[in-house]
Amino acid sequence: MKILMTGGTGFVGPNIAGRLAKDGHEITILARSGERNRADTPGISFAGGDPTQRGPWQEIVREHDAAVNLAGASIFTRWTAEQKKLIRDSRLTTTRHLVEGIEAKPGNPFTLLSTSAVGYYGFHEDEMLAEGSPPGDDFLARLAVDWEGEALRARDKGARVVITRFGIVLGAKGGAIGQMIPLFKKFVGGPIGNGRQWFSWVHMHDLSEAFAFLLAHPDITGPVNLCAPNPVRNKDLAQALGRVLHRPSLLPAPAFMVRLVLGEFGSVILKGQRALPLRLIESGFVFRYPEIGEALASIVGS
Repeated sequence: MKILMTGGTGFVGPNIAGRLAKDGHEITILARSGERNRADTPGISFAGGDPTQRGPWQEIVREHDAAVNLAGASIFTRWTAEQKKLIRDSRLTTTRHLVEGIEAKPGNPFTLLSTSAVGYYGFHEDEMLAEGSPPGDDFLARLAVDWEGEALRARDKGARVVITRFGIVLGAKGGAIGQMIPLFKKFVGGPIGNGRQWFSWVHMHDLSEAFAFLLAHPDITGPVNLCAPNPVRNKDLAQALGRVLHRPSLLPAPAFMVRLVLGEFGSVILKGQRALPLRLIESGFVFRYPEIGEALASIVGS
């Protein structure tokens, strides 16, 4: 299968591309000219184009059988009005332009795996959230609803659309754990706020395997939570990370300080949701890292 990928040069993109290439798929990573090159993995090539703008790159979409849509500006920053617009526009316009490039092919429907997030459900306490749970009403939840809406327009062209709602991705060399490890190594790591907020996470290995699984199961459509089956509270995450690093996890970050430093984004850190991957489990997907301790040990060891 020929697969076009947006956002393929970020934190998760190279891992997913490499995993799909192992199955014999031909991956084309769409990248701005300054990001192109280094196509040193068999089965992976690069094509120039800015998905936030309409352009000749949209014609490339028609040469492919599927697309993996990962593009979007990072949310891990203080949310000014300008930053919120960038976060929103980078997701909605990229998805809209990608869908515009899809060509209806009777008998050979296009497959679109488009990213969203478990932030779709809004902030919750102990309620367990599956794919059928309703959306929230905060900034990230409204963004996810609109983002998914742009992707679902591909159904009008006969495409199979899978909405991949990410939990927090844990992996080496970046992401949330990449920011936490240096703090713990300096003996200043610990829970955030009261530590009771739920943390829905997924190991990079399982995330990449899930994409391969979804491509191989054309009967799966609609939203799919890509998170481990055992979410943890923030304090348990801190304790688990402290154990694998042989460091204490006793210094909490006070809630007022988090809000002072991060502003509105601080609510994402201080609150959370307890999302479960019911559709993956029901479809027979097996997680290699279902427990946080094993997941963190593999990352720290790498």
